[in-house]
Amino acid sequence: MTHLKTKTGKFPIGFRRGGWAWQSDLAIAIEWASNHGFGVIDLGRNASEVKPVIKAGLRVGSVDLLEWQGLISADKAKRADAVARNAEFIKVGGAQNYFAVMLPEDPTKPRSENFTYMVDGLNALAPTLEAAGGRLVIEGWPGPGALCCTPETYRATFRECPSMAIGINYDPSHLLRMGIDPIRFLNEFASRVGHVHGKDTEIVLDDVYEYGVELPAAFKPNPAFGSAAWRYTIPGHGGSNWLAICKILADQGYTGAISIELEDRDYHGSDEAQQRGLIEGAQFLATC
Repeated sequence: MTHLKTKTGKFPIGFRRGGWAWQSDLAIAIEWASNHGFGVIDLGRNASEVKPVIKAGLRVGSVDLLEWQGLISADKAKRADAVARNAEFIKVGGAQNYFAVMLPEDPTKPRSENFTYMVDGLNALAPTLEAAGGRLVIEGWPGPGALCCTPETYRATFRECPSMAIGINYDPSHLLRMGIDPIRFLNEFASRVGHVHGKDTEIVLDDVYEYGVELPAAFKPNPAFGSAAWRYTIPGHGGSNWLAICKILADQGYTGAISIELEDRDYHGSDEAQQRGLIEGAQFLATC
């Protein structure tokens, strides 16, 4: 079967392998991907899975970096150990992109303080990435104390960590939920994008009025994969302009993939629903 690609840029379309039962066996996940037009799979931390994916004629979108929070520890010895462990993982990993979120070991510390630890850790890891032809792709999930999720913090990171081996896993869904224009962000940082997640966010404006964006609602329960005024969706069901995203990436010379990260309450609850969500998301991206 021909692999699905975006209309603009011809970017191969894949998915981030989740913890679902039907994907727990890599061989089954590879077979399903191949049978449904997916040319890319994002893996977890098991570097031994890279070769089977490539052997099957598919592409590895990213592999999760082995150790995240240790890179951002106030303890210099812990940082050094995390750098060493990650370096060994990268040397045998065989991937191009290594995915991580910049979550500090202690999120209660001032972000400016944790930032200095992160810079030290990333600069120590960069030579190994460069030597291996690899790249760290940082996703901007705004988790506890996250240090790379806004233009301010990405810009500061690239100023202090100039190596092009330190890059971005672009995911417009996180930008939208924070009120950050994902198109403006991409126009500024496209040259640093090494991987893209196909995930979107629906913002419910009436709920923004009702609940705001700073605090959880007092009485309304949060939806799965969301909060009072927003929820994650598959591409095409949220507020991102994927045609514009693909055009900016193509103009920048992006040669990577777009991997759907399925976090959508409308496509969960069964294997069939999850598979349908991935297929519908991919079909939409193929029109962009």
